[in-house]
Amino acid sequence: MPCSAASFPRAFSLSSILVFRAAARRRLHHPARIRFPSNSRNGLRFALPNTSTSHWRLASTATTSTTATASQVSRKDARSLVTRLKNLFLGTTITLATILGYYYVTDTRASIHEWLVIPCLRYFYEDAEDAHEFGNRALKALYSFGLHPRERSNPDSQGDLAVEVFGHTLLNPIGTSAGIDKHCDIPDALLGAGTAVIEIGGVTPLPQEGNPAPRVWRIPSQRALINRYGFNSEGADHVAMRLRQRVRQYAQNLGFGVDQEAEQRVLDGEAGVPPGSLQQGKLMAVQIGKNSWTQIEDIESVKKDYVYCVDALARWADILVVNVSSPNSPGLRGLQKVEPLTAILTAVVDAARKVKRKTPVRVMVKVSPDEDSEEDVSGICDAVWESNADGIVVGNTTRKRPDPTPEGFLLPAREQKILLEQGGYSGPQTFGRTVALVKRYRAMLDKGSYREVYDESPSSETETTPKDPKHSESTSIGNLLETQPETHPPTTPEEIDQSVTRDRQHMKPETPEAEVESKSQPLIRLPKRNNPFLSSSTTADSPKPSAPQQHDEDLAASSSTDTTPSPSLSPKISSISTTPPPSMDQSRKVIFATGGITSGAQALEVLDAGADVAQVYTALVYGGIGTISKLKLGMREELQRRKKQ
Repeated sequence: MPCSAASFPRAFSLSSILVFRAAARRRLHHPARIRFPSNSRNGLRFALPNTSTSHWRLASTATTSTTATASQVSRKDARSLVTRLKNLFLGTTITLATILGYYYVTDTRASIHEWLVIPCLRYFYEDAEDAHEFGNRALKALYSFGLHPRERSNPDSQGDLAVEVFGHTLLNPIGTSAGIDKHCDIPDALLGAGTAVIEIGGVTPLPQEGNPAPRVWRIPSQRALINRYGFNSEGADHVAMRLRQRVRQYAQNLGFGVDQEAEQRVLDGEAGVPPGSLQQGKLMAVQIGKNSWTQIEDIESVKKDYVYCVDALARWADILVVNVSSPNSPGLRGLQKVEPLTAILTAVVDAARKVKRKTPVRVMVKVSPDEDSEEDVSGICDAVWESNADGIVVGNTTRKRPDPTPEGFLLPAREQKILLEQGGYSGPQTFGRTVALVKRYRAMLDKGSYREVYDESPSSETETTPKDPKHSESTSIGNLLETQPETHPPTTPEEIDQSVTRDRQHMKPETPEAEVESKSQPLIRLPKRNNPFLSSSTTADSPKPSAPQQHDEDLAASSSTDTTPSPSLSPKISSISTTPPPSMDQSRKVIFATGGITSGAQALEVLDAGADVAQVYTALVYGGIGTISKLKLGMREELQRRKKQ
């Protein structure tokens, strides 16, 4: 019914209350702001207060609510502290694990290098050459970041394994053979592994591919290899560029500069390190060879190949190794004959002596273990003496196939097939031959060159008659000695009296004049060419006897020299002087031994046989980068065992 004007305010007030109550109920479930439609131009907004139950509390619950809030805060703080401690522990653990892992992985003594790295390489790379190249690339990359394996704790600082080679005191007598680093990619990484001598190469004058792949095979049961690389090389100029850059970088690090003058200062020894290795107590050798298309019959061309390598590489090397014994280059081993070898070594030595630096470059020749006859060994030693070379590397890989070890072991079918491949064999089975050859070369080198002594002054007949090879072989030193009468020391009283009487007849009278004359003469009569008491002017002014007369005088004087016979020599040979002519370098020749060395005891054995340095190759391939450290540890243990005995 229609309402009057008087009842309208009352009705409006009642309806407003109902609306507010309804809005309050809705706000309990949806506490969003409620907007009312405006009935004015500017629009009026009605907003209800926040009626959420979270803001409603009774006075009696105030203490309980405050306690609950405080406990929640405490629990949150406790959880935050535990989380922070967990994060600290986790971060510290990761940091320590990273540091310890770095020191472990980069230590050559870590077993991971032999028992994890090598098996992984063999698993992922079936071809041995591919595995080798990947290993070199990885080692080169690790070295550039300082993550390469190295020998820690400096065990060589004790000096118990130090040896003297070419006037340098080496930290130890262990080296690596050529083939590990053919192109001079990782010389410093190898030196950091603890070796005292590294040999890079072989390097040929011009780049060549070598033999077709596959050309390297593993024989795991024997821990051996067969390879027929065939002198794959990037060329002497390419390798020389890397060596030169290495020296200049070293000069820059020392503050010498980066120009040629700074480089020359390092080569002249101003840095206090050998110019090849650039590390105190270590040496670097570079192996050189000829190109495969150079015919061995053309000896002049062969000499030019080797001299080219000398001119390109000698400045940045401590030692040059002339390889004439690779079994994978057709006809190369024919250069081990005394005449061509003497010509090659003489050319190499002459070129090495012309290198523009103060420290000399040493020259060695690498020989084969297969050419082991008496004629071969003596001919090589004669060539070394006559050319003034500095030593021999004994030996190289062999064409022979030794019996498997242990005795009676049957090789798997796959490995039996590999043994049929052509190439050089290297492995532990060759160690016995290496020791035997080292003994023979040491005895022969220490005796000097008979060929120079007996062929220097030929008789008039030999001057007009061409040399007959068969005749020269038959007139060896042993045959010459057979013609000499055999003498025995006096034993009976009659023989002793006769000897005393004979000596008295040849004695000078005891007069002042005789005493003065005796003091002016050496105790032992020496040939004029070897007499250090004669000045050069006296020798030059004195008349020279004829060749036969000079030869007879030298032999007579030499026979009077008191020499101590070697146990391996017969009494006849011990009575002959083996002093080389003055044109030769009379210093002791150096021998590097390689072939089958796998332990510290074997390294000591080959050193006891007469070698100065023991080199490894195959053992490094199977044992990993830590092989050098293990060898030296084995040597120290063997030395301690010997001391106890």
